Amino acid sequence: MLSLDWPWVFLLTPLPLLVRWLSRPAESLGSALRVPFFQQLQRLQQVDSHAFPRTAWRGLLLALIWLALLLAAARPTWTGEPIPLPQEGRDLMLAVDISQSMAEPDMEVNGSFASRIDAVKYVLSEFIERRTGDRIGLILFGERSYLQTPLTFDRNSVQIQLIEAQLGFAGYATAIGDAIGLGVKRLRDREAGSRVLILLTDGANTAGSNPREAAAIAAEAGVRIHTIGIGAEARMVTDLFGQRRAVNPSADLDEDSLQYIADTTGGEYFRARDPAELALVYQAIDQLEPVPEDVTYRPQRSLFHWPLGVALLLSWLLTGLGLIPASAAERVA
Repeated sequence: MLSLDWPWVFLLTPLPLLVRWLSRPAESLGSALRVPFFQQLQRLQQVDSHAFPRTAWRGLLLALIWLALLLAAARPTWTGEPIPLPQEGRDLMLAVDISQSMAEPDMEVNGSFASRIDAVKYVLSEFIERRTGDRIGLILFGERSYLQTPLTFDRNSVQIQLIEAQLGFAGYATAIGDAIGLGVKRLRDREAGSRVLILLTDGANTAGSNPREAAAIAAEAGVRIHTIGIGAEARMVTDLFGQRRAVNPSADLDEDSLQYIADTTGGEYFRARDPAELALVYQAIDQLEPVPEDVTYRPQRSLFHWPLGVALLLSWLLTGLGLIPASAAERVA
């Protein structure tokens, strides 16, 4: 799209005519000298006038030069089509519990039961897919915690690493404090205000450092932690006596500590008892940590040099034509 930054410049279009109209004609002076070869000069003048009369095309050239200069001064600009601009969102670390207890099949989906880790992989993969513009990293923890995927814009790699995670690789205990410490270490040097850790577990801290002390360190480093406690509160089982209500499979979940971690760091604590509730949790986190809005820009290219070049070319042409009469005069002489 072509536009003019200063279209008001064209208000100066009649300026040359105005200047000519206001200019007073020069006073004619009487002849002071006698020129013996006046008749020859008169013949030269007649040749010049006949060969190069002050016709309308000279005035047209001057008008075109003036209009081209005005157009250049108006700063014509070409604006291209919108181009999406990549936006950086948050630095988001996901800490996922892969201790053996995550194999508990208490996540009910359409009347059947899936393991906790399978439900987490399914729902968390969709969450990762939505986080366009965020750097996402993955921490897996059990008795030990380790960085599975560094912070990256490559969401597909994070999803693959999550899906390939196997229970027991990090031990059978649960080191929540160590997972928080590793997350803080990876987020500490990132941009302030965008450091977010999402920690998901189904138990209590049974190894490593104290999670409450780790939460204090995270708060000091400006890392916001959202905690998620996963696991059903009841499950029906079938035995020789028929169906009965099983013992609470989430009895080991330390909700008080998870709530404390979230409160200390400015995050939120969520409880997910089934995959549907877990999906709602991640939707709520999307609201708390919104994805950056799409931003576009339209490339612009200044075109003032084209009318300026036309004006210079026409000026050179007009000047060149003005030199032709002198050549003709030499031939006549």
